Amino acid sequence: MTITVRPGSTVMFTGDSITDCQRLESEDGLGFGYPLRVAGEWGLRHPDRPVTWLNTGIAGHKVSDLEARWQTDVLDAGPDVVSILVGVNDMGWHTLDPEGHVIPVEEFSAGYDRLLAPLAEAGTELILIEPFLLPIHGVVEGGVARIGVEERKEWRADLDPKIQAVRELADRYGAHLLAADRMFAELAATTGPEYWAEDGVHPTPAGHAALAAAWLRLVV
Repeated sequence: MTITVRPGSTVMFTGDSITDCQRLESEDGLGFGYPLRVAGEWGLRHPDRPVTWLNTGIAGHKVSDLEARWQTDVLDAGPDVVSILVGVNDMGWHTLDPEGHVIPVEEFSAGYDRLLAPLAEAGTELILIEPFLLPIHGVVEGGVARIGVEERKEWRADLDPKIQAVRELADRYGAHLLAADRMFAELAATTGPEYWAEDGVHPTPAGHAALAAAWLRLVV
């Protein structure tokens, strides 16, 4: 099934840096990433169905951060469609922030559930994008930490249950799931992971294009 986006609808993207993409520095407020690509492609395909596109992603945010600003940044806007991509900072917080800790999947899932419940009650269409981690090579800088093979193994072990939690929440709420982790794993098998996300987390232009194309397959 797909979501029918009607003329005059408001579509909101929210989450962390992967969605943020310096949106506050852009004239349209969408940033340079997949939300901009979605809006542009939609406008090309459907000039007869204008849509208001909003982006409230904030770099570094976790589920708990979204929850703290959910009313003012999301619910008060009354969007018809909300697309959420969050989880990578819930995965790596304990290594990226000296004050961070491992966030249990139960805490992650419960907080995410609290984000979805009021939207579902309002009849909002939901798109949940899996958090993802690509198995790049070498070491990258991440905040105060250096992230290498062992750290990425630890992150993957932490992320997999959270991805499963997102899948279960999508099923529970009848949301549309964009299986981004699976998609990037399949894409990386032929090109190498760095082609899609040089640091394993933040998409390249090609990675953002892949996200946008997958997102647009969920709407008509």
